[in-house]
Amino acid sequence: MACYCSNRGVAYMTERAKMQRVAAVSRAFTPGTPVGRLDMLAGRTNQLTDIVSAVSMTGQHVGLYGERGVGKTSLANVLSEVFDSVLVRDKFQSARINCTTDDTFTTIWENVFAELGAEGDWMEAETLTPEIVRRALQDLDTEPLIVLDELDRLTDDDALTGLADTIKTLSDHATEATIVLVGVASSIGDLIGEHASISRALVQIEMPRMSRGELADIITKGCEEAEIAALQPAVDEIVALSEGLPHYTHLLALHAGLRAVNDDRAVITLEDVRRSIAGAVERHTILDAYQKAIRSARKDALFAQVLLACALAPKNPLGFFTSGSIREPLEVVADRRLDIPAFSNHLSQFLEPERACVLRREGTSRRYFYRFSDPILQPYVILKGLADGLITDEQLEQLREVEIDPELTPGDFETIETQRLF
Repeated sequence: MACYCSNRGVAYMTERAKMQRVAAVSRAFTPGTPVGRLDMLAGRTNQLTDIVSAVSMTGQHVGLYGERGVGKTSLANVLSEVFDSVLVRDKFQSARINCTTDDTFTTIWENVFAELGAEGDWMEAETLTPEIVRRALQDLDTEPLIVLDELDRLTDDDALTGLADTIKTLSDHATEATIVLVGVASSIGDLIGEHASISRALVQIEMPRMSRGELADIITKGCEEAEIAALQPAVDEIVALSEGLPHYTHLLALHAGLRAVNDDRAVITLEDVRRSIAGAVERHTILDAYQKAIRSARKDALFAQVLLACALAPKNPLGFFTSGSIREPLEVVADRRLDIPAFSNHLSQFLEPERACVLRREGTSRRYFYRFSDPILQPYVILKGLADGLITDEQLEQLREVEIDPELTPGDFETIETQRLF
């Protein structure tokens, strides 16, 4: 038997018990899959309240939007459990489907009706229309909640228009069915785009990055599930490194928790977190994009350092930064002062497919704004920098003190394009 000590006292762990705890930690922290149970969902109280309120009102539908990786699918996954638990509707029924690039309006609703087990005249139609969908939903004996996830993947403009028209006709006829649209978008104003006619029927709910308290709650819930504990410095470090994205909270807590368990301990320490970073980034799905972005035959190339400085640069609320805001973190990473001409070419190359288009750019030549094309990449770059020794924990802590890009003003936000669902 192996002995371990913790603030819970002394205990003994057999190999079988260790494997059981490894399995428990792996079930509690799931960076690869969205949360599927309401009791494991942390935070998001405001968003849940808004959705419950909207679904409880006939004729109201929901547009749930936010950056990629903020937990929209996790929230969508637990909606049926939410409504089952609060008994909003006696005949409640839910269906959730993921939209794809190949979907049309007809295939979307065929998938929805298959999930609902719905039969009727709609099955005779070769092509579905918003009015056929409305009548089919009205004929149901249940009051369905229909979640259409990953709406941003739809490339068929007619399908998007059809969904907007469906929401409008369902609202106009007070049909007791609710549609929840879930997808990547950046602002309330751009959620519905040109389909302004449905604004009165669509409650638009933003999913921002999670607060520090919400991220800490993920760790608390996971530790309780796995019957382990985490010291506060470890929690604080995981939360800080997660950059508001729950994926990284799960990822770091998983690897730190497994390290503690494999060392016959039931308490995650700050050392566990820091020593588990290399393993956490080693097989990450975004590693290929990172390697493509920094690849160079020259030993003195600065692509890794400049990309890390971009990740560390202070940003505005939409995640944009200026080239000037890169200078200070780059000085720390490169250990020398570099002016904008020394790395402006790197920024331009990060926009190209040859470097995985890791950055996107808005604005004009005299006032460019940059941000990461995939929000998941930004925290990864920082973690990889720590793992590869490009930056120390102490340097990172120093750079964290500046959170907002001082070169960006509120007026600059209005010039930046945002993504749209419709």
